[in-house]
Amino acid sequence: MADRIQKTLAHAGLGSRRAIETAIREGRVRVNDRLAKLGDTLDSGDRVALDGKRVSWEKRSDVPCRVLAFKKHVDQVVTRHDPEGRPTIFRKLPKLDAGRWLAVGRLDVNTSGLLLLTTDGELKRRLEHPSYELPRTYAVRVRGHVDQAMLDRLVEGVALDDGVAHFESIREGDDEHRTNRWFEVIVRQGRNRVVRRLWDSQGVTVSRLIRTGFGPVPLPGGVKAGSFHELSKKEVSALAAVVDLKR
Repeated sequence: MADRIQKTLAHAGLGSRRAIETAIREGRVRVNDRLAKLGDTLDSGDRVALDGKRVSWEKRSDVPCRVLAFKKHVDQVVTRHDPEGRPTIFRKLPKLDAGRWLAVGRLDVNTSGLLLLTTDGELKRRLEHPSYELPRTYAVRVRGHVDQAMLDRLVEGVALDDGVAHFESIREGDDEHRTNRWFEVIVRQGRNRVVRRLWDSQGVTVSRLIRTGFGPVPLPGGVKAGSFHELSKKEVSALAAVVDLKR
């Protein structure tokens, strides 16, 4: 059975499946000069236009699945074009003959560390989907008084403005007596700024935040900030396997 158009175009790197579905609902996708509908399929030779621009979806669909482990530094933004002129993570990525690099989730401008990028829209969608609950590991430095009761609350769950959130685990750094203390935390919720908001809810301030792992992928060693390590085929297959995808 042929895949639905939203899955085909997502795999071709034209956006996440959710973004493609939204574009179809808004009448921004045409197939052979007619408006596309959710559930349509594509045949070889079909002409597809997105936002009035013809896209070479068949060529893009043949793009191999590649994944980069990018080491973002503070002040870089996860966007292709920034109106403030700040450096973006897309400026120095490998050139592609077809398709494009897609960021898996986001890191805010003040957060550094691991960011995954892929050429595969379906892999991106699954890695971001909350049903898989992939662990995100962070090193976090906080300023303010922290006691065991606070740590217990952060693991048990705290009510935020968009629902209850919690850390899967918290591990303290070696020095417990400094005003600025380091912790390693794991969270399985990809919600906006959830690590910072959890600590803020306890009256302490995050002064530094570094993502050190996403699912089975660690922050690459020996890679300078603003650069990347490309995953091997074996590593890509292992990453895809945790979200039930064969690549």
